[in-house]
Amino acid sequence: MGGLILLVEDEADLADVVEFQLLRAGHRVRRAASGHEALVECRRQPLPDLVLLDIMLPGLSGKEVCRQLRADPQTRRLPILMASAMDSEVDRIVGFELGADDYLGKPYSVRELVLRVEALLRRASIPEADDEPMTVGTLRIDPIAHRVRVAGEEVMLTPTEFRLLSMLVRRRGRVQSREALLREVWGYSSDVTTRTVDTHIKRLRKRLGVASHYIETLRGVGYRFSDEVESRVG
Repeated sequence: MGGLILLVEDEADLADVVEFQLLRAGHRVRRAASGHEALVECRRQPLPDLVLLDIMLPGLSGKEVCRQLRADPQTRRLPILMASAMDSEVDRIVGFELGADDYLGKPYSVRELVLRVEALLRRASIPEADDEPMTVGTLRIDPIAHRVRVAGEEVMLTPTEFRLLSMLVRRRGRVQSREALLREVWGYSSDVTTRTVDTHIKRLRKRLGVASHYIETLRGVGYRFSDEVESRVG
């Protein structure tokens, strides 16, 4: 069975086309045409499995909707795919900074949009490879509770940030190329821009604070989680 998608789009004609294709792909769809309506729908049972979020919305922008969803414990893990005509590099970075898991510029191929929706749903449904808590220096990751703490303080991460950090920690000491991270964390092929990885790494470091130095950059190669800190499982 497909996922329940909350389609937040104020252009009715476009929303009709996207809804048709999502339904055709086996998904269920709820719709919202404004930011305020989107927040209500995100908290209505059954909760959506994913939010397809336009930025240019009447009343409350998609950026503010994303910010509020990430600040609410009930919706902070909800996968969010932003879709907008605001498609500059700065716009994408801002979207990721606010907590979007993916960003698609308009005009877009509806087929590509459906594929990205399904990639996000697959990632959200895949259980962690190892449920044991991991402690690395001042950093502790609990896969079952989906919680990260640095020096005892909880750090709020999006689902994508959590998967990215978990993968790097489990493969600590080994270099991970941007292309490999895209495939493993995002479920994309290497033809998708690697700038997505760089943006998420930058944001992840910012959230980790004093533990940010554990993530090393190997210029022209990729990223590595340092294996030169005391680490254990449990």
